[in-house]
Amino acid sequence: MNRARILEIYAAIGETTPMKTDCGALCGAACCRCDDDGRGGVALLPGEAELLAGIEWGRVERDEAMDAPMLVCDGPCEREKRPFLCRVFPLCPVRGREGDWTVRMDARARAVCPLCGSGLHGLDPEFVRGAVRAARLLAEAPEGEAFLTRWAAIEAEFRKPFLF
Repeated sequence: MNRARILEIYAAIGETTPMKTDCGALCGAACCRCDDDGRGGVALLPGEAELLAGIEWGRVERDEAMDAPMLVCDGPCEREKRPFLCRVFPLCPVRGREGDWTVRMDARARAVCPLCGSGLHGLDPEFVRGAVRAARLLAEAPEGEAFLTRWAAIEAEFRKPFLF
């Protein structure tokens, strides 16, 4: 995807965040840290790695599950440069009942985000609407649609019950 399309997707979200206040104050910005073993990161949209070239606060590695580049942060980011999936966290783009793209709480976010307990109704409605707009814009590009489909399938695996 080209730079202009990615910036258009970012603009759909705008400056909105899950809450009107700094939600990172609730959890110590848990979503912005790697695991204790230094693993973890966020998958990047097609073309997003090029936008992040030269940043000093992270590095691009390979996300094997997504078969895509992944950003691993080394410290606080420049918020205006954060990737799409950071911008929509704790939401996950998914197909709605009508086949269009919408969002829900990401099952993986439950481990780190205290906002998950309140569901979508606990989030700033403007943020949720922006995330939906961004997902739909992303899906207009074939490579964006493919990315969303892979992302939603991986997230769905975390919704399956554990069988012991």
